[in-house]
Amino acid sequence: MKIQRQAAILRIVRGRRIASQDELREALGDEGMRVTQATLSRDIRELGLAKLADNGGSFYAQPRNGGVRANLGQLLPALLLKVDGVGPLLVLRTAGGSAGALTAALDQAGWEEIIGTVAGDDTVLVVTRGPRQRETVATRLEELMR
Repeated sequence: MKIQRQAAILRIVRGRRIASQDELREALGDEGMRVTQATLSRDIRELGLAKLADNGGSFYAQPRNGGVRANLGQLLPALLLKVDGVGPLLVLRTAGGSAGALTAALDQAGWEEIIGTVAGDDTVLVVTRGPRQRETVATRLEELMR
């Protein structure tokens, strides 16, 4: 549940300006997630969200370096549904709204085989250096899911 909640938090703060924890808690409630203030504070800290000032107000944002501190071993079993690919391209199917969190964690992992990633809502496109590297990444991901 924690991983899904944190993925929802990231999706919410990326999608609109959230000025307070109460506003974020309300947005989570709209998605059917009830959370205490203490849990929300801990999630914000773990995700590395920063409160940025803008034109007399402030809002939560994810730092440019990603901010996701969960490792792939924690994220994959909860979020990754399917791995498929061809040539140097690897397609990862995730739980709805979770592709961004998984992409950020993959980018932070810094795997040399990966040239770049692109996230949709429930799909991640991973571009690798070649077919052999795609197979290496796919195998590594499947091992981490166990």
